[in-house]
Order: sequence, then C-alpha cells, then structure tokens
Amino acid sequence: MDLDLRGLKCPLPVLRTRKALRGLGPGGCLVVHCTDPLAAIDIPHLLHETGDRLDGTSERDGVLTFRISRPA
Repeated sequence: MDLDLRGLKCPLPVLRTRKALRGLGPGGCLVVHCTDPLAAIDIPHLLHETGDRLDGTSERDGVLTFRISRPA
C-alpha cells in the first residue's frame, strides 16, 4: 500500500502513518512518501512504538520515502 503525504507538516505525516498501520495486516507492507523533514525522526520513533519494521528509507528531490513492513 502506498501513502502519499507530500505537502503535509508535522504532526500529520506521523498521525496518518499510524492510522494506515492500524489497517495493515500481518506481513503487510506500507510505503510512505512525505516532504516534511521531521518525518525522518518521527516515523522511525513511531515504528519503535508499534513494533513494525523500517525496511528502508530514501530521499529524492526532497521527498522522503519509508518502506515499512508488519511482522507476520
């Protein structure tokens, strides 16, 4: 599932990511795209709380991309 959060400012990216994770089943994957630089701190902290895994991050043209998976 892709979640496009470009243009949203803190705390909306992390709040919307949390909401999307609630609907993600075991073994599911979520890809989050955002432009808020604080998301680079907030989203990993969120995943530490939820127990979900950050499989990778990247940045291109000011867009941060997070690949998140839920353990099976």
